[in-house]
Formats: sequence, C-alpha cells, structure tokens
Amino acid sequence: MIIEITAVPKSAKFRITEKDGKIKIYLTSSPEDNKANIELLKELKILGCSATIAAGLKSRHKKLEVDKEAWQVIDKD
Repeated sequence: MIIEITAVPKSAKFRITEKDGKIKIYLTSSPEDNKANIELLKELKILGCSATIAAGLKSRHKKLEVDKEAWQVIDKD
C-alpha cells in the first residue's frame, strides 16, 4: 500500500499524527546526510511496519510503501 506523508525533521520527539486524512510524521533527526529518512524507516520497523520510500527521498513530502495490515494497527495521534 502506498501512503503519502509529510515528514517534519528536528522535532522534539518521534510521533505520527493523522488529521483530515493527512499524515505527518515528526522526526528528531535533521535532514542532513539522510538521517531523517533513516530514522523514519527505523522507527516504522520498530513499530512493526516495514516501509520503503517510494518517492520524495529529498523532500518533506514522501510516498511510502507500507504493509497495509501493519500500518492500520499503528497508533496515530
């Protein structure tokens, strides 16, 4: 399943929010040297949802390919 997200780097803590069908993922890492992308994939894996970045590797607006069933059980504030 492909989902569209907005990544927010340099946040106080990692969290996922969904409001009006729009998903924001807050990351503690900076975007330099691909650190935020690495954190994004690592945190999703910890939550039990393996993901790959399908588009937007160097953008805040990304398309992620995720496992549909695993994504649905992740808590989104």
